[in-house]
Amino acid sequence: MSSSSADGTSSRMQITPSHAHRQDRLALLARAHRGELAEPFGAFWPDLGMVDLRQPEIGLVMLRGRMGGDGAPFNMGEATMTRAAVQLATGERGFGQVLGRQPDIARLIAIFDALALREPETVEQKVLAPIRARISAERQDLAERTAATRVDFFTLVRGDPES
Repeated sequence: MSSSSADGTSSRMQITPSHAHRQDRLALLARAHRGELAEPFGAFWPDLGMVDLRQPEIGLVMLRGRMGGDGAPFNMGEATMTRAAVQLATGERGFGQVLGRQPDIARLIAIFDALALREPETVEQKVLAPIRARISAERQDLAERTAATRVDFFTLVRGDPES
């Protein structure tokens, strides 16, 4: 049962800073390439003891959209996704979700989610920072390529408007 806060909202609906940080971490891990997850896992945690709480499962999720960003929500269609859950030998639980049919990626995301609860600085340095750097470089490259195609339009006025 959830309790209500002074403003009448349910306490289960409030997102704490640690939850927001975990959401950001999971969103970043979901954008990682296979090598960005597999290489650090093999290099730094090759003998990690864990149990699969949920074997990677492939299913469908409903995508919802809004016209203009603020219109009434509508069901846009379905997308394939994969999810997994693991528990480390030390008790931390991690969950992973990724679009597409990628059971190995979903499991690695779950592992790094659990590891981030146990070793946040190490996971940040060895896994998350390189992913952030790649995404930032891709954004910068896209911005530069877009700027190179920019066209400045200007208006020429013929003659004197007074005459």
